[in-house]
Amino acid sequence: MRYVYLVLFFVVVMTVGALGFRGSISTKPPLEVFPDMDRQSKFHPQGDTAFFADGMTDRPIPAGTVARNMIVGDDHLLLGRDADGEFATTFPASLDVDRDFFNRGRERYEIYCAPCHGLAADGKGIVTQYGWGLPANLHSDLIRNQSHGEIYNTIANGKNTMYPLGDKIDPDDRWAIVAYVRALQRSQNGRIEDVPASHQGELN
Repeated sequence: MRYVYLVLFFVVVMTVGALGFRGSISTKPPLEVFPDMDRQSKFHPQGDTAFFADGMTDRPIPAGTVARNMIVGDDHLLLGRDADGEFATTFPASLDVDRDFFNRGRERYEIYCAPCHGLAADGKGIVTQYGWGLPANLHSDLIRNQSHGEIYNTIANGKNTMYPLGDKIDPDDRWAIVAYVRALQRSQNGRIEDVPASHQGELN
């Protein structure tokens, strides 16, 4: 029997919904069954309040606060520049440039760089299939002759049509990408003389 009442209830609800009673104009406030956050207690910017002793809702910036991307300290690590302000030619001493570091660089490169520059760093990423410009070939002499710090700076701040990635990739990972790019460049431009004489016989 209760199922009959349940069916009748749904029929009434659907009938009321189908016949109207929706969108009618009224000067009365809407019915709030679940007010949620409609009646929340909040502060308005630059407003007044009795909660704080100075009567202001805006609060002073805590001492020592540093704005994002304005971190000061190790310029080599954070800016890619040496003590003279020039682009660094070495990796920061605080980083361990090992296999794990290169693997991290490969992972970050494939996420952020490969769509434009391609997995082989030859500038033939997937974006070229849609006519979105011609990304730089990272094997060109122009890029290969750049210092580590200059490539780091391009990753962080962008260059020409490349937008900056500093807000997406932290400093350590930017350096890891630089290391991986160097590995890609070496793989495409290596010479037999780059291999120690004791291992040259292992090459096919």
